Amino acid sequence: MIRSFGLMPCAALAWCAALAWGQRPSDADSAALLEKSRQKALDYSQSLPDFVCAEIIQRYAASAWGVKLGPWIYTDTLTVKLSYSQRTEGHKLELIDGKPTDRKFEDLGGETSSGEFGGILRTVFDPASQAAFDWDSSKKMRNRRIAVYQYAVREARSPYYVRHQNTTGIVGFHGTVEIDSETGEVWRLVAMAYDIPQYLDVQFFSSTVEYALASVAGRNYLLPGRSETEMHSTETWARNKMEFRNYRKFSADSTIDFGAGK
Repeated sequence: MIRSFGLMPCAALAWCAALAWGQRPSDADSAALLEKSRQKALDYSQSLPDFVCAEIIQRYAASAWGVKLGPWIYTDTLTVKLSYSQRTEGHKLELIDGKPTDRKFEDLGGETSSGEFGGILRTVFDPASQAAFDWDSSKKMRNRRIAVYQYAVREARSPYYVRHQNTTGIVGFHGTVEIDSETGEVWRLVAMAYDIPQYLDVQFFSSTVEYALASVAGRNYLLPGRSETEMHSTETWARNKMEFRNYRKFSADSTIDFGAGK
């Protein structure tokens, strides 16, 4: 005999469905979802329109001893005009701490990052990377059912690189992807480097990208909303927190209202 423990029939069914959702999916269901997500990821860059947006980068630094010698210290805020055209990112530094500057983004000291617009996403799901996936958990986010998978890409198959003090090295990486169980779209991606070459003098590197719906030319696209990177070397630690705002259609004379830069 089946008992509902005092729940109304529809409530009992909803409770059972929620319980089932929290269980590990079958291998077939996982394979189907990951394949759907793979196709979304591989098509992602080509599906995006040409656009511009404001990228606000708050940078922090700390001693290599971390919290033993004190908390993270704010260093500066960069306001960047980010353009995406013909599947290529461009960065034009506009403000440093809210003040206009003629310095180039590429020539800045400290740590910067790029590749949030499909680069890392494609790398994870590219068949050439031969990423290994394993179901981790499930949750609800923005009224969507999200499946969380762990993944890992070996250094031998990785095109992912870390740059530190003008030196670049290929690394293996692992992390999690949070996938919409209905659409296959990735809403959050975490990547952490491993097998880092010793000559880079980097002990830890991680990158997190959170995606959100943004309107460009009257149509909604899933685009980066926030991102964060963190790097530890033998001397210093660096952390960057990025926000992407004011998306709009790209044109040769596109302008962005940067406000105060914070």
